[in-house]
Amino acid sequence: MADKQKKIYLAGHRGMVGSAIHQQLLAAGHQDIVVRNHTELDLTDQAAVSRFMQQEQPAQVILAAARVGGIHANNVFPAEFIYQNLMMEANIIHQAWQAGCSQLLFLGSSCIYPKFAQQPMQESALLTGILEPTNEPYAIAKIAGIKLCESYNRQYGMDYRSVMPTNLYGQNDNFHMENSHVIPAMIRKFHDAKVGNAASVTLWGTGSAMREFLHVDDMAAACLHVLNLDAEKYRACTQPMLSHLNVGTGEDVTIRELAELIRAVVGFQGEIDWDSSKPDGAPRKLMDIARLHSLGWQAKIGLEQGLRSTYQWFLEHQAAFKSQ
Repeated sequence: MADKQKKIYLAGHRGMVGSAIHQQLLAAGHQDIVVRNHTELDLTDQAAVSRFMQQEQPAQVILAAARVGGIHANNVFPAEFIYQNLMMEANIIHQAWQAGCSQLLFLGSSCIYPKFAQQPMQESALLTGILEPTNEPYAIAKIAGIKLCESYNRQYGMDYRSVMPTNLYGQNDNFHMENSHVIPAMIRKFHDAKVGNAASVTLWGTGSAMREFLHVDDMAAACLHVLNLDAEKYRACTQPMLSHLNVGTGEDVTIRELAELIRAVVGFQGEIDWDSSKPDGAPRKLMDIARLHSLGWQAKIGLEQGLRSTYQWFLEHQAAFKSQ
């Protein structure tokens, strides 16, 4: 059972995943949750992170902070994606160790796996082939985060764990027209087309790529489940140099099927045009989640249910996105 009196530092509490984790920590009755926004603490500033960690001395750290985005954003800002993510994770993991914090949870991404990894992707596929070029800088940073955790475990006896989620969606997602991931981008496009009485919506690629999607509330629940696992149980299911766990639903759909589902949820009556000159990304990305299932966790929120709640959240907050 979790000790609800322990001080927990949650990095990235305003992001999609971090905010969901924050809500679940509060709902579970945790008494001492430390958070900072970017203006209060720049996580790429090593000295600032050091001062913060020494002052707060958290017993647990959840590293949900990251620079994230879809294919377009990864293509346009590769330097920012690799630099900012490397700096944030290196600073937090190292300074957590310096401050005597023995337990940390690092959040990565399914893009760590090779572009043509055997499906479903097992944890053992890591570093067995070339990465998808469109998000390689981000993937390299996330792989480095896993290896940082493993290295501090091996050298210093820490209990630093890593979880690799599949594609996430849900409330507090980024609905920017150019820099968002596929689900919020489609929701925004179909909604704007519906409101504008457009005859059609154009989407990137051929629609043939297959993707798995996990609701952010399920991801938050998985994070807390893994963080609170008995150390011996976690180590028995992993290896010192292959210690990360996949998090997903174990089911995927084509992007074309996803588009049809979102069109129905939004209520757009027009056509869908596919721009095959744009990249599809990796042909398939399905996670093997056998390890996490063996540790007693599985997803609960179905895709259609999750899309409906996400669209409702968008409708309630769309004023904030009109200028984006």
